[in-house]
Amino acid sequence: MTPAKNTLYLAVALAFSANAQTSSDETNGLEHILVTSDFNAQNLQVVPSSISVIGQQQITERQAQHLEQILNVAPNVNFASGASRGRYVQIRGIGERSQFSEPVNPSVGVVVDDVDFSGIAAIGTLFDVQQVEVLKGPQATEFGANALAGAIKIQTTPAGADQASRLSLSLAEHNTWSAGVAHGGDLSDKLAYRVALQQYKSDGFIENIYLNRDDTGNRDELTSRIKLAWQASDDLTLDLNYQYFDIDNGYDAFSLDNDDKTRSDEPGFDRQKSHALSLKADWQLSWGRLLAIGALSDSDIDYGYDEDWTYVGFHPWEYSSFDAYYRQRDTKSLELRAISDDSSRLFADTTDWVVGVYSKSVDEDLLRQYTYAETDFQSTYQPDNLALYAQTRTHFNHSTRLTVGLRVDRFNIDYQDNGGFAESLEDTIVGGKLVLDHSVASGAMVYAGIYRGYKASGFNPDERVSQQQRLFDPEYNWNYEVGVKGNTDKGHVRLAAFYMERKDTQISDYDLQYRDDGSATFIDIIDNADNGTNYGLELETGWQLTPSLSVFANLGWLRATFKGFERADGSYVEERDQAQAPRYTFNLGLDWNITDSLRWHIEADGKDSFYFSDGHDERSDSSVLVNSRLAYSHQDWTLSLWGRNILDREYQVRGFGGFSNDPREFYEIPKPYYQFGDGRMLGVSLDYLF
Repeated sequence: MTPAKNTLYLAVALAFSANAQTSSDETNGLEHILVTSDFNAQNLQVVPSSISVIGQQQITERQAQHLEQILNVAPNVNFASGASRGRYVQIRGIGERSQFSEPVNPSVGVVVDDVDFSGIAAIGTLFDVQQVEVLKGPQATEFGANALAGAIKIQTTPAGADQASRLSLSLAEHNTWSAGVAHGGDLSDKLAYRVALQQYKSDGFIENIYLNRDDTGNRDELTSRIKLAWQASDDLTLDLNYQYFDIDNGYDAFSLDNDDKTRSDEPGFDRQKSHALSLKADWQLSWGRLLAIGALSDSDIDYGYDEDWTYVGFHPWEYSSFDAYYRQRDTKSLELRAISDDSSRLFADTTDWVVGVYSKSVDEDLLRQYTYAETDFQSTYQPDNLALYAQTRTHFNHSTRLTVGLRVDRFNIDYQDNGGFAESLEDTIVGGKLVLDHSVASGAMVYAGIYRGYKASGFNPDERVSQQQRLFDPEYNWNYEVGVKGNTDKGHVRLAAFYMERKDTQISDYDLQYRDDGSATFIDIIDNADNGTNYGLELETGWQLTPSLSVFANLGWLRATFKGFERADGSYVEERDQAQAPRYTFNLGLDWNITDSLRWHIEADGKDSFYFSDGHDERSDSSVLVNSRLAYSHQDWTLSLWGRNILDREYQVRGFGGFSNDPREFYEIPKPYYQFGDGRMLGVSLDYLF
């Protein structure tokens, strides 16, 4: 069955409305995890979808500071740096890898509490985060066009005295340290609060041998949040959330010899300042619930790099070039949602329902300052989105449910720049899902679903782009998925198999041009390939072998290809693996409670080799990274010794090929260039819960 033969566009929109939590069953030691999916807080084991949840304990075990450091836990999830952090995420082989002057329609949505940060996820810091939910496959039912491949929902700790306060301190190699405090409580019997503040700093792993510095790849990240929860009346609760992020990282990633020893005379930067405010009102009415969620965010995003990677005088033919992008992005969104209760079910009290409307507007101004440009480049990008959605969930009996929904998104996109290019686009796109699930026994369920995701059309604004490459069409993704989930008294298992068909696949390519002096310049473009096919398996399982020893395994297998694509350099791709789509991924580990006070955690993340880009044929190496932590707890204190990548394996997080940037070779010998991930880091941490 192909999407063209289907006569029904399926599914629903949703936006989370409840806080997630993680708890342990003391009788058998198993984790029972609540996720905010399908408009309700549900146990992960009964949600008919492939979802990975990384809880606060896992974040602590990995001593993770940023989203990039936990993504390898989830099967078939990858990331590309293209900056100081791995903020470009791919799920099941789909997702962006960088952003320069072109506007980007994100394939993977990123939401922190109620605020949409899709496409600008440098703020994916993890202090006082309760859990991270990774939803795999099209999520039009929740996020519309921002989740063609999936979505990531970061849930921070809610307000209130029932949540533990914490003080966290850590020291590590490379002049790395962090200090954070989070505290919550009740101001009255109706008003609760929580505040969180953390500063993280590190010199990073880059050695600049020209400047004689070892901090040009530094991290300097400030995270702060204030939450208020007010029980305004018996029927109305209000949640106010303010977030502020100040990211001021260095970016000096590429070296001529691929050895993490750079020669840049103008090290780059990767900065983001974001203010975000959200207000959620939850009314309990006679027929159900009415939710209103409003959010505002204001972000300044600066990104720049030394394009020649060297310094004046390195070679007589040397050229000096710096490329910098300064974005100012304002986002406003409003959502109204009505949710039924038992008294307002339809069809003889068998069917729950949800209806809603969603509106979002973005105003993004870009200033690009580039050495080889005659004047500064300026552009204004204004996408507006209005969506209507409805969902029903019919309970045929106590064991079987059918979820059907529909979402319609209307896009209006206006763009203009000082190069004389202006464009307005309009798209109306329909998507959603149809899912049947059935409980086959106590603690076990199976499901089968059809999901349709989409991504809006767009344009390539660079003035050098030819007219036929200016515009690209919307992309559609049909996902067919079956899965099984089950619990025993000793463990759990979640298995999903999927087959996705992508139509008019949006491919990132580049046009490589050479200046008169032989140096290379890139023109980033997006184009449509014919079709893409992504299919695979995802397995997550964990077992309590003894009262003190547990093991876990998360495995992904993926085949992702596209075909029928002519690259900007004129070469034709009949069929090839999609970029950032390793054939396998795995996360294996164990937890051993050596004594009541001493705990050891060890795990290994692995992934297969993968192409860096659809526009060239350079590949990463396969990799296995080992992380470990030994923790001693006494009352409310925990002292831990930890290490990330403790075997100090070299691995790549970004790569280019097909050109030479080396004046020693007169720019004549093409070769690959790599950005490497973090090397070994050993540290000590002290945590106090109160």
